[in-house]
Parts: sequence; structure tokens; C-alpha cells
Amino acid sequence: MHIHDPFKYSPGRGIIEAIGAGLDVKDGDLALRCNFATLGEHQRIIDRRVARTLTTYEAQVLCKEAKSKIRLNSSEATFQFKNTIGHRAVLLIKNKTRTLSSKISNSDPAYKILNGVGVAQKNVEMKLKNCKPLDKTKEAKISATLVNEFIKKTHETWENHPINIKRTKEGKLKANVVLTRDAGHLLPHFFNINDKYSVNFAALADMHAEKGIAQLAGMSATLLPSPSGNIESDCKYRVRKLIETLKIFDCVYIHLKGPDEPAHDGDCHKKTKIISEIDEHFIGPLLNELHLDNYLICITSDHATPCELKVHSDTPVPILISGGTVVGSGKTTKFSERACKKGKLGLIDSGYKLLPLLMNYLKSN
Repeated sequence: MHIHDPFKYSPGRGIIEAIGAGLDVKDGDLALRCNFATLGEHQRIIDRRVARTLTTYEAQVLCKEAKSKIRLNSSEATFQFKNTIGHRAVLLIKNKTRTLSSKISNSDPAYKILNGVGVAQKNVEMKLKNCKPLDKTKEAKISATLVNEFIKKTHETWENHPINIKRTKEGKLKANVVLTRDAGHLLPHFFNINDKYSVNFAALADMHAEKGIAQLAGMSATLLPSPSGNIESDCKYRVRKLIETLKIFDCVYIHLKGPDEPAHDGDCHKKTKIISEIDEHFIGPLLNELHLDNYLICITSDHATPCELKVHSDTPVPILISGGTVVGSGKTTKFSERACKKGKLGLIDSGYKLLPLLMNYLKSN
């Protein structure tokens, strides 16, 4: 979801995840996006996502164990560690006597920080990294030390935990380490989307990050139930929820996670299948419920995840805007990157420039 210029407003993914997960975040707290992962010998990361097999119950048990067994001693600090969906989690550290700093490096080797924004890396050595201060401040040094302490202690606590012993017997990977990235320590000063555009905006999100962005932007944000594995049923619920929300709000943003995960796994056939099923079970039924003369619809992606790379990229994504008095170019008959290059919109060079365009279309209808 690109509402704001990320290089101007980015607070770090950790802050957004923590807000979306319902944690009480204050300026000076340190928030980090985390993965449960599998660590082998010599700091080698066997799998960054525990092969996507970690259940919500298992994650909750490991979180509870960390809460009950671990104390941070390198500084006067407390922590909250909360699992979200699957292998994902968020870590919030509060220091009792001083402000913490997000000027620290990632322990997750798959991401680096570029101008305050987390950027996916390809072809990197999969080894757990030591979190390091990125400036010479005492706050950054203390923050990096606290994160390293938490990672070390959770690994020691979880390595032979009954959950992981059971997983090993079942031939599954252990969830025995935390990977941290995209730290944040200051709440962002986003503009309020409702005030700026004189609309009443709601968000329906599959993931906590999108919910967090929506909340920070002033939207009424709802986290949708986790996908059940039955795409037809999941889409039917989301269409119904969207129609219900449209009766109350002027604008609704809905986020569907589906195609991203198989793209990270390099499974192009599964990704294509999911996109096709979303088209059949979500887009089709939604259009049957809405009369396009009365609504403006935009379909796009928040980023590309090419199967060849298995990570996010800055590749331009296709955009479709339809409804009301919008008139197309007549040159496009498909919704794809290649087809959309011929469209009326041309290339929008930054994602945050899309929303003002949509608001202009909305006001002209």
C-alpha cells in the first residue's frame, strides 16, 4: 500500500508491524519485523521461514516460552514478542531509562536497509548476521546489543523445546531462531487520508503490515481472517465483507496476499493458478455485485515478486482503473505488465503518486 513517499515518511517496517499487531508503541521504543527461522551449524540459516510449516499454535507456544524464560540483562529493558501469521512475528523492546535507536543493521541476511527502507537482497550468503550499530550513538549500540541478546537467548530456549523435538521427529524443520529486520523507533507523522481527500476510508487487510499502514494513515482498519487454503471460500468471504464495508465508507482498500508466497518460493505455476482463482472467485463475483457506473475500481499490486528472483523487486506493476466516467485508451485487452505498457496511464514512476490520481478520478465522477 503506497500512500506516502517511503523515503520521506518511512518509520521502518518494525513500527508498522507492531502497530498492526496491536502493540502499544511509543517514540523511543524499538520495533522490529521478525521471522521464525531454522538455524543450523556455523550460523547457517537452513530456511528463513521454517519451510512455511510453522502453525499458529506452535508459534504461540514458542512466544509464551520466550516471555516466561527470557530476561534482557544487557540494559534495563523489557520486551514483547508476538507471532502474527505463519512464520512472521514482531519484537518490541522498551528501555526503562533511555530512548532506543533504529540505527542498527538487520540480522536477516535477505534484507538490507537503504535510505531507511528495507530492500530485499538476492544471491546472499544465508548466515545469521550479528546486529550492529549503524552510527556511533550509545542508543544504537545498546539497541544492537539488546537485539543480539534476544536472538541468542531465544535460540538457546527453543533449540530443544518440546515443539521442536516433535517437529524433528515428524521430519519438519525446527523453529529455533529469530531473524530481525527493518527496525523503527519513531512513530511516523503520516497525513490523515480522510482529512486530505475529504473521504471516509476503510481498509481490509490480509496482513498486519497493511493493517498498520492503514491505521497510521487514519483509515478504519480490519485484519481479515487468515486464508484457510480454500481460495473460493476465502474470496467469497472477502467479497461479502467488501460489499458490507462499502455501505458505510466512501472508499475501501482491500489487500489480498495470495500470489506473493508462491512467488517467494519460485513456484510460477502456483502463482499463476492463484491469480487466476482470484480473478474467478473475487473479481468476477465483485463485479456482479457492483454497477461500474456508480463505482471506481483500481486493481494493482503493491510490488512485484518475480519467481525467478524469489524476492521483491522494483519492477513496475500493472494498474487497472475502471468505472464511472473513466475512458480507456482502447489499446489494451489484457491485464499484464506487457499489456499495461500500452495503456493510457503510461508509467507512474512512484507508487505514492497513484492515490492522488485516483482521488482526481473519483471527484470527476
